[in-house]
Amino acid sequence: MLDYEVEYNNRQRVPEHPQINARWQAASAAYRATARAALDQTYGPGERQRYDLFLAGEANAPLVVYIHGGYWQRGDRKDYAFLAQPLNARGLDVALPSYALCPTVSVMDIVAALRSFLVALWRKTGKRALLTGHSAGGHLTAAMLATDWSTVADVPTDLVRTGIAVSGVFDLGPLVGTSLNEALGLDAPAARAASPLFWPPPAGRVLVAAVGGAESAEFRRQSREIATSWQSAGVSCQYLEVPGANHFTVVDELVNPDSALSAKLAECARP
Repeated sequence: MLDYEVEYNNRQRVPEHPQINARWQAASAAYRATARAALDQTYGPGERQRYDLFLAGEANAPLVVYIHGGYWQRGDRKDYAFLAQPLNARGLDVALPSYALCPTVSVMDIVAALRSFLVALWRKTGKRALLTGHSAGGHLTAAMLATDWSTVADVPTDLVRTGIAVSGVFDLGPLVGTSLNEALGLDAPAARAASPLFWPPPAGRVLVAAVGGAESAEFRRQSREIATSWQSAGVSCQYLEVPGANHFTVVDELVNPDSALSAKLAECARP
């Protein structure tokens, strides 16, 4: 029987994660200080309902959204501005949102907040964004892709066409019995309701489910399962495993010019 604590507790699995996070934070602080950007834009009344928009310089530049992870209970957009620098250099605008965290809010509250963010971003830019996100951000990417935007006023019904979900958790059920759930407060029904794997698949849209080859069996299973399930329901899906990458270093692969994940992002950003 799988030990879900071992499978999902990535901080324990990757003991060097503090050094990786420190590297990201330093690079992000440096770029936030020098980038052409609209920082601390609001999309709601909450203190963490803010986003940064990094501009490539061309009015018609494609737009990429990166949603940070942290198991819906940690993290902030400001720590991931380093991703915007190489993407801006490739001619892509990049938006990074923050959102209120558990246990102050629920996972489904976070889903609702990201929907509000995308509405605000559309109203500001008039652009459909390629969505990508890591870990909890991968879950939120899939949730935005599977949202029925026809129920939202003043946005296109196909507001989100393509998502690259990196190391996502699409079935939250296995987390219920782990220490990660102390902040999430999920029971089995709430976990299922918050799991995009069990939502109506967004037929006609595109999902890339990417995961590091050195991640746990459960993380690799989660990405394979949503790709297989949604593909059978009319979603254009790809499962992409990044050789040698763990749960943290896989983020770097989004902007590694030699990686298949970076190439896929570039391809999807300019369809």
